[in-house]
Amino acid sequence: MNILLIQLKRIGDLILTTPAIAALREKFPDASISLVVSAAVKELLPAISGIDKVYEVRGKTDDALDWIALSLGKFDYCLDFTRNDRSSFLTFLSGARKRITADHPQLRTKLRVRSYNELVEAPVGFLHTIEYHLALLKPLGIEDPSRAIRLHLPKETVTAADALLRTAEAGDDFVCFHPGSARAEKFWEAERWAEALDHCAEETGMTCVLTGGRSSVEQAQIAAIKKAARTKPLDLSGQTTLLTLAAMVRRARLLVTVDSAPMHFAAAWNTPQVVLFGPTNPFHWHPRSGNALVLLGESGVPVTEFNPKQRAISMNQISTQAVIGAMEALLSAPAARAL
Repeated sequence: MNILLIQLKRIGDLILTTPAIAALREKFPDASISLVVSAAVKELLPAISGIDKVYEVRGKTDDALDWIALSLGKFDYCLDFTRNDRSSFLTFLSGARKRITADHPQLRTKLRVRSYNELVEAPVGFLHTIEYHLALLKPLGIEDPSRAIRLHLPKETVTAADALLRTAEAGDDFVCFHPGSARAEKFWEAERWAEALDHCAEETGMTCVLTGGRSSVEQAQIAAIKKAARTKPLDLSGQTTLLTLAAMVRRARLLVTVDSAPMHFAAAWNTPQVVLFGPTNPFHWHPRSGNALVLLGESGVPVTEFNPKQRAISMNQISTQAVIGAMEALLSAPAARAL
């Protein structure tokens, strides 16, 4: 059997596709499984097992060589997780016997109807992202598969992360603070991050490690946090690859973050985490882990019931005390870790 998967969205989307990839590999151990991804997620690929071939969308003219190879792939199934114009074209190009995606009125236009010949009832607005991905497997006879995120860090990645932590003298017990995101509207106030960092350092004695990207906007925020803090967090921002960051999150005693890729890393290994949501709806993205506390809005109480119609809320409605309270709750509880 020859299966093609198309996932052209962000890193978080690809991470949440791994349960579907694992379910396909378990159901069809001898199948050839190919994956089409955007160039932006290339760094994550070494951590994803079960894939035999990768086609990368770079937005360049030499993409045409991959598309020619794809059109000659003789696929039995093509599953389009992305459902946009580009993925629709690639699904059509695959020539797969069964071309599958979630049903939507826009897919019934004359142009789109040629791309797919099986539409699955999977209302994305009312499903967690993992559930949406898994729903597309039903035409292949896969029912009720595991929802667990599957990431496998290469040995060299773990070694590199351990070396970085050792050189920085992070110690064996540290808390990882990841305040940044590609979207500035997800930022929480620097002064509040500093208060949470100071409380953690002074009350627990553990090392507080700041992580983040190299972009100017993230670096400016991290600089503001360090300036506002009384204590001196260990700043490793801009010093990690995506996968060494994942390895650090796996080792951390606790992660405190906004809705971002590290949240999904923590969910993969059941690292305790406090996650701040606002612009994005946690219904679709929240970590499905007993060791995760999700904060949204001004109630100060972690969210336990998620609403698919939740509107965007300013991040700054989340109080410093709510974050500190969630941190204390997780740090005081014994945590079952998946290492």
